[in-house]
Amino acid sequence: MAKSAKKITPRIILLVSLAVLLAVLAVIFFRGGEKEKIRHETEASPAKGTAAAPAEKGVRTVRLYFLSEDDDLLHAEHREIAAGKDIASEIETTVGELLKGSSGSLVSPFPADTKLRQVFVTKDGTAYVDFGKGLGDNASYGASSEMAAVYALVNTVAFNFKSVRRVSILVEGAERETLGGHIDLSRPLVPQYSLVAK
Repeated sequence: MAKSAKKITPRIILLVSLAVLLAVLAVIFFRGGEKEKIRHETEASPAKGTAAAPAEKGVRTVRLYFLSEDDDLLHAEHREIAAGKDIASEIETTVGELLKGSSGSLVSPFPADTKLRQVFVTKDGTAYVDFGKGLGDNASYGASSEMAAVYALVNTVAFNFKSVRRVSILVEGAERETLGGHIDLSRPLVPQYSLVAK
């Protein structure tokens, strides 16, 4: 028994040593390659960022959705806004432009006294857009006018801000079940681009 144990022990030691050596070589090989790759990407990134930054800074063009007197669809109108310090401030500016109404012949789906209170965006991509009571309490909506008001807002925000996946409409800081009894506002809404004129 003791003799066979002595014969096996050097063989086991040799196998363990080879396994450890292979593991060390594998770590050196793979980690060395990663370092090179990371260094390469880091060097390339600032050059791209500095070249693109001046063109995007200051002003951006947004697409706003309004109604037309010719149909019940939403029609796009482009407008330039000042770039904000963050996404919430840019959404506030964009919605402010939407509430000003069309600069052409399109029709705003919002009551004239609608005021924007604030906007905040969560990490999961939900934008909460909070209006004053003029949006809900002082307006009467039919089915098509309520749909136009809701989706002019939702489509405008989601189209222009790709990180926003859903929009929740608040009135005076609180969720509402609906504006006029036709569209459920108790959950955040996703855009409906089928309502946009081609």
